[in-house]
Amino acid sequence: MNPVLTNPPTTDPAQLLRYRDRQYAAELITAGLMHLDFFTWLNENAGATTEAVCDHFDFVARPADVFFTLCRSNNFITTDSDGKNELTSLAREHLVVGSPWYLGPYYAPITQTQIVQDFVNILKTGKPANWQADDDASDWHESMVDPEFAKNFTDLMNCRGLGFGQVLAKALTIEVADRKHLLDVGGGSGIYSTTLVAAHPHLRATVLEQPPVDALTQKEIEKHGLADKVNVLSGDMFTDPWPADADMILFSNVLHDWDFPEMESLLEKAAQNLPSGGLLIIHDAFINDDKSGPIAVAEYSALLMNITQGKCYSPLEYGQILEKHGFEAGDYHDTVADRGYMTAIRK
Repeated sequence: MNPVLTNPPTTDPAQLLRYRDRQYAAELITAGLMHLDFFTWLNENAGATTEAVCDHFDFVARPADVFFTLCRSNNFITTDSDGKNELTSLAREHLVVGSPWYLGPYYAPITQTQIVQDFVNILKTGKPANWQADDDASDWHESMVDPEFAKNFTDLMNCRGLGFGQVLAKALTIEVADRKHLLDVGGGSGIYSTTLVAAHPHLRATVLEQPPVDALTQKEIEKHGLADKVNVLSGDMFTDPWPADADMILFSNVLHDWDFPEMESLLEKAAQNLPSGGLLIIHDAFINDDKSGPIAVAEYSALLMNITQGKCYSPLEYGQILEKHGFEAGDYHDTVADRGYMTAIRK
């Protein structure tokens, strides 16, 4: 076994990752500020409900949720328990046309960039943009069937997954003590399976991945010397059968790629495949239940909104769906770099 799997970093890389994770946040604010004049409108329509805002601007629910969460986390708006929205003093002074302190001109240079224009379209259609706003690119989901893209993206996720996986494996020590078989759904390079098995040798794991990622996964597992403990199952997580003998299922940075219907279908499938007492683990970046932040996750959610069909979800959103499908949802726990996990037990 590769010794690097059992030697976690001693520092938290959160700040380094935040530079990348917040990449599109300024463009989403610019779309609302310069293209839609959202803040001026809300100033003139104080107390408008989220539903009324979406009706006026023709917003789709998922991207609207990401935009409102980003605005709340930046202290631009507040939303009360009835869903009524108000501008803060910060927004009234600096984001409203006509204010002597209006900062719109400062954002003018990026108003016509492709990413900003993409966000205007995404807010109104819910459809993700092309990968990294390249005119000749597909969105992220379509791009993953291209072998070269799949390798580059898997490497990208793998480099952060080593540290994330080691911290997660340690945090789950008690939960996995009496478990045997982990199913890692959409497990990418298999880094979370390998770090869990390395930390808890009594476990074996199966990584479910579609081509061409599955071949990359197999090579990574072999590189770590764990081919005898971690195997790869090739298939589509939505349509193909899952192993019937797993007593725990992991979704690590998977559910955030999908909108509610697809996310719920995966959780429902997990419920159908886990036995009573089976363990479900969701490892991800989580939004607060009240959709007020954390700001780093709200910014990351803007990136996800742009390139995928998903966003960052809250423990409450997951918990409501889990309860619906026969799980007892547990609490949320921080791990490292603005990430965390929650667990649920199949009833």
